Amino acid sequence: MEANKILNSDLLDIIFDGRNKEYGAYELRKTYNKRMTVALIVTTALLLLILLGNVLANSLKKKDDKTEMIVQDVQLEEVKREEPKNEPPPPPPPPKPEPPKVEMAKFTPPKIVKDEEVKEDEKPPEVEKLEETKIGTINQEGIKDEGIVAPPASDEGKGVVEAPKKVEEDWDKTFTKVEIESEYPGGTSAWQRYLNKSLRYPQEAQDNEIQGTVVIQFIVDKEGNVSEVEAISGPNELREEAVRVIKKSGKWTPAVQNGRQVKSYKKQPITFRLETE
Repeated sequence: MEANKILNSDLLDIIFDGRNKEYGAYELRKTYNKRMTVALIVTTALLLLILLGNVLANSLKKKDDKTEMIVQDVQLEEVKREEPKNEPPPPPPPPKPEPPKVEMAKFTPPKIVKDEEVKEDEKPPEVEKLEETKIGTINQEGIKDEGIVAPPASDEGKGVVEAPKKVEEDWDKTFTKVEIESEYPGGTSAWQRYLNKSLRYPQEAQDNEIQGTVVIQFIVDKEGNVSEVEAISGPNELREEAVRVIKKSGKWTPAVQNGRQVKSYKKQPITFRLETE
């Protein structure tokens, strides 16, 4: 390079003087500052866009989170007890036909007496007649003996008739149907107040906007204690909270059957609902 051009030339031009500038190294070093400036500007713009998007998303989420949990109690239909129908008594059975009478000859024990002392009704029957006649205690006319079994002697109405046994109710079993179902002390209004105070809407269900009714089945014993609590229907995300509320509800008023407090099953629905303002 000429001496008069050195003071006005760029450092890269001095270094690459007389070398192959088309190889690529010269071009890369020449445009280095420009490329770094463009990269910084693009990176800064991307960061600003991400920050702005995050701020907008948080503001929208806060608006969506303004929801209200509404607890709604659903009453199951009460089972109505069917009134017994006055049915007429069944007709009496037809009289049993009398068995056929079998011809019988009175048995006369042998006794040695004079011929003139023998009475006519005490004479033994002839042997030929006894072949087709049964021997009995009386003389009776009827059909010939052809293998018919003579009826047993009547007890003249002295037989003993056994009275039907009374079926005792098992009051210790768990009833599925009762006259008066078990309920929360204080009735529906007290149960609603308890739900509003104790029920917590699960966060996972809120985030996914899950709502619905969970039916809980449990047992209320004679003293009102709650046991065997389980969810038999409803969204899975809401079941655990519904079971927890029933377990923490304390003693209930037991069911009543025939005037007695009994152990019974209870099905209690709990409704979860979200409302967006």
